[in-house]
Amino acid sequence: MRFWLSLVTNTEPDQLPAIARHAEEVGFHGVTVPDHLVMSTRIESKYPYTEDGKIWWPDDLPWLDPWVALSAMGAVTSRLRLATNIYLAALRDPFTPAKAVSSAAAIAPGRVVCGVSVGWIREEYALAGVDFGTRGKRMDELIEVMRKLWSGREVSHHGRFFNFDHAIMCPPPPSSVPIWCGGGSPAALRRAAMNDGWLGLPMTLEQLRPVAAGLHGMRREAGLPLEGFSISFALAEPTTRQVIGELERLGVNDLMVIAPWIASPWDAEKWLPEGADPRQLSVKQQCLERYSSSVIDTGR
Repeated sequence: MRFWLSLVTNTEPDQLPAIARHAEEVGFHGVTVPDHLVMSTRIESKYPYTEDGKIWWPDDLPWLDPWVALSAMGAVTSRLRLATNIYLAALRDPFTPAKAVSSAAAIAPGRVVCGVSVGWIREEYALAGVDFGTRGKRMDELIEVMRKLWSGREVSHHGRFFNFDHAIMCPPPPSSVPIWCGGGSPAALRRAAMNDGWLGLPMTLEQLRPVAAGLHGMRREAGLPLEGFSISFALAEPTTRQVIGELERLGVNDLMVIAPWIASPWDAEKWLPEGADPRQLSVKQQCLERYSSSVIDTGR
């Protein structure tokens, strides 16, 4: 099993390089960071992954540009994989994410994963001046354009959303960049199956079983190999050796670990010592060590 540290929220951005170094030292395979381009102060859209639909993070949470953050973490590590979970690429033109991803890949060759999803905040799309209703189709075309641009050759494109001729983007990524897609709708799951992986939602093993089977089924129907296709998600139950074994038998080898010092709606285990201040770097490091010794060392 490959364990990824999911930094779903982080109120101390200056600590990220040190967190990445420590995560690598204690056995994490990779680190992921989230994305929001701009936040509205008046959000009526319902958060789709909790029962009450309420946003569970503070309004003033700092959302760093994820590719800047990942590049900073990549510069101080040597093995740690770097992924967005997720990047709202459909809010941008295709050149901006393609250049950001290829730049991060130049700093950390062979370690970058581009995790994308269309998002759920209608108000964020309105602020950016991008149509919310066509975001899925826009994402599909944007992925096609990014793959063209990553070739490092002269390319053209004529589609519904993007039209250009005689474009070249350098530097291209030094190696292939996997594209993992998030979301739980039928369209999102199919997008993931047609690309390189699925960035799943927090769920239990039993909830995951039909989703994994469906993704693998779509791959087979499309004549695409299962080898190299990643299913990754956050486990909403205790991470026992038995559960890890069941996941691996399902073909799931990437587990997203919500930063163990963060209180989230899906907490199944507690790693933050009683009374400890999670804003302190030393406390975050202690939580990483506790998780590693209790789970990673037994799940390898």
